[in-house]
Amino acid sequence: MGSLAPDSPLKVIIVGAGLGGCATALAMHHAGFEVVMFEKVREFQRLGDSLGLGENAFKLLDRWSPFLRDRLIEIGNKSELMQIRRWHDGKLLAQQPLMDMAGYIGHRGDYHKGFLQAVAEKGIPLHMGAEVIDYDDKTPSVTLKDGTRHTADVVVAVDGIKSRARELVLGFDDQPKSSGYACFRAFFDGAKLQGNPLTEEFVAKECVNIWIGKDMHCVQNTLRGGREFNWIITHKDTADVRESWSQPGDMDEVRRLVETLDPRIATAIRMTDECLDWKICYRDPIPTWVSPNHKVVLVGDCCHPHLPTSAQGASQATESAAVLAQCLLLAGKENVPLATRVYEKIRFPRVRRAQTNGEDLRDRWHTALDRIGEGGEIDPKSLLIMNAVLYDYDAEADTRKRWAEMSAVVSEELRTGKITPLC
Repeated sequence: MGSLAPDSPLKVIIVGAGLGGCATALAMHHAGFEVVMFEKVREFQRLGDSLGLGENAFKLLDRWSPFLRDRLIEIGNKSELMQIRRWHDGKLLAQQPLMDMAGYIGHRGDYHKGFLQAVAEKGIPLHMGAEVIDYDDKTPSVTLKDGTRHTADVVVAVDGIKSRARELVLGFDDQPKSSGYACFRAFFDGAKLQGNPLTEEFVAKECVNIWIGKDMHCVQNTLRGGREFNWIITHKDTADVRESWSQPGDMDEVRRLVETLDPRIATAIRMTDECLDWKICYRDPIPTWVSPNHKVVLVGDCCHPHLPTSAQGASQATESAAVLAQCLLLAGKENVPLATRVYEKIRFPRVRRAQTNGEDLRDRWHTALDRIGEGGEIDPKSLLIMNAVLYDYDAEADTRKRWAEMSAVVSEELRTGKITPLC
């Protein structure tokens, strides 16, 4: 095992400053490393809509940036319960504490702003408008679009599912696959729904409702005491695998989808001026998250994207950041390959559990009405989100507990040159 206090701190380059990138920067800074971040966009916009953070992420963020938790909770939904309803008439089928479902739900852009503020408070250098166009996993280093080259002890790519680093790690360019589903999404001023007897209940207070139907579901989320309103319809769609957060949606198609929906929420959706169309793309689990020379490593959506129904994407990226930082700390500056390979082995089974939870939930919701037949009663437990079992986990403590065993396995693999694939 390497020294925990090297003469000069291990240097980490982080590519990407989204939620996962910021979490990684905070984890690395907390471990005592020298951190620098590169982000290709010049300025962040308030993109997206609803995003959940679970207690498994908050316990880590609490250690890395003690004020961040309170800021994020203040932003998030204060509703105690989530209601799961029948598609066509809104009949209540099940209720669940919101904390068991997705944790604290807030606007993605507001959460991102909180993460960025925490990064700035730590004094972590963040270079905006700095697009990485090439990786070298021997040095290791990154080359920016302006031609400058930056070296470090380890490079961490946290720049999403289209990351250039995926090709380096995999040895080929894997294309996205359609998941078979897409989301129409909208976020707007809740005042628009006030005064209408069909819709005002959704903005009278913060609330979360989900309507389940055949091969589709609709989520409604109200924030800031009713001042902001969000709806998301997940539906069958296999026509396009283009991944974009900004592709305009077809409101005529949306209105067609909600013809049979509970008139209360359907009315709110019909009052929407515009929406986005997000094609939910899929990536098969990949056999490694680490480059051939073990010094460029993937975190977050780069290597383990989640379906929206997992409600764990950002939380799992935060866990991955924690595990990687702990592995680098335990291995020491001279043993980066050991650290990165232990990291992927610890994380893969845990991430797959969270991913498959999302797949399972979508399938249970989309087939529930078929399973019971006309007039039957649904077992409420069959509709619940099973994420509460993920929340007790402490990624840092688990890494320290498993380090000796896992590092022995990886050390032998590195010695023989026979790295066991993750899948």
